[in-house]
Amino acid sequence: MTTHVSTHVTTRTPVRPDLATPIGSAASASTGSRAWALAGIGAGVAGVGAIVASSAVNAVYDPDIQGDANAIADKMATQTGAAFVFHSLALAGAVLLVVFAAGLLRRMRATDAVGSAPMVAFAGLLGTAVVSVIGTSLDTEFLFGLPHQDQLVTENAVMYGHWIGTVPWCWVLAGLSGLALHVASRSGGVPRWLGRVGLVLGGLTVLAGVSPLQYLAGMTGPVWLLVTALGFVLGDKAFRAAR
Repeated sequence: MTTHVSTHVTTRTPVRPDLATPIGSAASASTGSRAWALAGIGAGVAGVGAIVASSAVNAVYDPDIQGDANAIADKMATQTGAAFVFHSLALAGAVLLVVFAAGLLRRMRATDAVGSAPMVAFAGLLGTAVVSVIGTSLDTEFLFGLPHQDQLVTENAVMYGHWIGTVPWCWVLAGLSGLALHVASRSGGVPRWLGRVGLVLGGLTVLAGVSPLQYLAGMTGPVWLLVTALGFVLGDKAFRAAR
């Protein structure tokens, strides 16, 4: 009697061998969730609000009292409410921005794992979050100190006014993230229209940030972030359908 032994070997070849895990697998399933993009919307709204609130703490820019440290400190003492709103929005936005940055990194790597655009986009947003935290770093000192003028060196209050009116506006690295999205869109990694938004608003943010008019980046950066996050929440249908 002759016995035949049959051996079957099953192999699996990823569609993208350069990826550690193929698109659509369990490891990339989290990119189908829109929670990270919702965090981006929150970060964008908070970013816009923080810029507006920062603009309301404007005693150092009042032409009627410029050069008068005591008068500036007195006026700033009446603007601590706006400073508190700025502080809360800027820090909430920074926290949400880190979540959005991590989700964007995974989303971009799912379709553009070979290029450097995903890491550039992540690094730009992470750096912007760090700048936002630094921009709020003096708030506690002066939010509680300004109402007590006898315990405060008024020249320091003037410095704080300039700090809150400049540092949180440095959104240049977010513009770099927008340009990274544009690069990814050219190979189909993200929707083309999001790439165009990144090219226009991100490009303007970078140009403003590297120029002596660097604080203008605070006007375009948060808007780019908000539009982009909305795009990933409401759009990006082709990617979700392919999962």
